[in-house]
Amino acid sequence: MLNFPLYFDYNATTPVDERVLEEMLPYFRIKFGNSSSMTHRFGWEAEYAVREGRARVASLIGASPEEIIFTAGATESVNLAIKGVAESNFNKGNHIITSRIEHSAVLDTVNYLSNRGFKITLLNVDRFGRIDIDELARSITPVTILVSIMAANNEIGTIENIREIADICKSRNVLFHSDATQAMGKVKLNVKQSGIDLMSFSAHKLYGPKGTGGLYLNKDRPGLELTKQIHGGGHESDLRSGTLNVPGIVGFGKACELCQNELETEAERLKSYRDSVINAIKNIEDSFINGDPVNRLPGNLSVGFDCVDSQLLISGMNEICFSTGSACSSGDMEISHVLKGIGLTKEQAMSTIRLGFGRFTTQAEVNYLIEKLVSTVQNIRSESPKWELRNSESKPN
Repeated sequence: MLNFPLYFDYNATTPVDERVLEEMLPYFRIKFGNSSSMTHRFGWEAEYAVREGRARVASLIGASPEEIIFTAGATESVNLAIKGVAESNFNKGNHIITSRIEHSAVLDTVNYLSNRGFKITLLNVDRFGRIDIDELARSITPVTILVSIMAANNEIGTIENIREIADICKSRNVLFHSDATQAMGKVKLNVKQSGIDLMSFSAHKLYGPKGTGGLYLNKDRPGLELTKQIHGGGHESDLRSGTLNVPGIVGFGKACELCQNELETEAERLKSYRDSVINAIKNIEDSFINGDPVNRLPGNLSVGFDCVDSQLLISGMNEICFSTGSACSSGDMEISHVLKGIGLTKEQAMSTIRLGFGRFTTQAEVNYLIEKLVSTVQNIRSESPKWELRNSESKPN
């Protein structure tokens, strides 16, 4: 039996896994100590829990525990990484490279820096959302200090060739940061094998709690220095001051441990769900899929239907939760910068929806989604003058 509403927005956030919550609960009331309190048992318990959480997070990505800095989320991690590198290396250069389809955490941060004397290059992407490696190489100059390219796109699911990007950066002695918020825990990701210098991530995308994130810093990378962005206490190797969120870190660690143990089987299951929807969509006339057809996140699907407004799909499928490719701002519809970046027209972007599959998605839910999606698209088109006109024009006289 289905429990409505059905959740298909796992790329936005994930529910906390019960096993994660169970491990967190004691640290709210019983083991409530401050991990910086080193004179009594409550502090020791908290410090040990943080140490264990740090080790679990590091293990998932192939890092050492001392290379993990805890933050309040990926947005803070991105800010610490990009602003921290920029301010520490301003005497060496003032040029930063990123792509046009990065998360707003990256784009807003580089825009902030551009207003403070830094030069920003925004790389174009192809129709699948991949940067041009040759364009990246050509864009690096003697004053380039940082390249920031996401590991996987949050809207269209495309997975970038991180190893190739890292190799170019290393050959030109440029630091490489990757926002791995969508990739971590969903696909295999080893920071040492990938050659990443800095990597941002968040707990709530992989069945951990909101308000907890992290930043990986490659301790073996010469010249990697950050200027701290938060002052007051010297926590986290004096890079991120503030009392540590012990329950959040415990939960993040447990979530990473579960992902490490279950990643392969979970990815295969989500891929099968995603592909079953893709196969059904192929039978819908004038539908299209956004993102790389092969190298994409197993639980992500960005799809559009000509002459079907995504807002009408939302209304017609109100028992199913998913997101669209447009957002309302001051009464006007603004299309996603990601969809615009891969070359979609405004009409195509406004007909696009994003479906996210996750750990608690069931086959019965997917079957219902397919049935409802197909019938709703047909119903909307049956009442669309634009669709009727288009069909009449395509028919021979």
